Amino acid sequence: MTRRRWHRAAPWLLAALLGVAGTAHFLAPASYQRTIPDALPFPRELVYLSGVAELLCATGLAFRRTRRVAGWATAALFVAVFPANVQMALDGRHAAPIHQVVLWIRLPVQLPLVAWAVQVARHSPAVDNRQRENPRPRPAVGKSVALRAARGSDRTGGSG
Repeated sequence: MTRRRWHRAAPWLLAALLGVAGTAHFLAPASYQRTIPDALPFPRELVYLSGVAELLCATGLAFRRTRRVAGWATAALFVAVFPANVQMALDGRHAAPIHQVVLWIRLPVQLPLVAWAVQVARHSPAVDNRQRENPRPRPAVGKSVALRAARGSDRTGGSG
């Protein structure tokens, strides 16, 4: 895949990943709830909140105007949930060996995910609010009517 194609596809692939992960928080909240450290209150609500955050980041990545901010938010989210992933790996020590391996491999994978989100943010165009607030000037109605009349193309057929 060329670099240009990657930069085009990266936000969509990251959005899909976040969409699946965010949806999973609502389909299987108990498995995520076990990853919340005991020191944090309201574990189920935090699971839902992180699911909503992932879905919001996915949605933001889908739109050019919000892609840069969503990329930075996604990077921050990946950093913020890292402690939960560590907790999940620690709690999985009684799981099947292959499951333990997956849980521990997941930890260093967070770094490329953060880098991916940062790359999406950096390669997304910044929204110029001035351009949005002041679109290309259009001629005043009176001026355009006067121009048509001067050219003899007024709808009334006459020049004035």
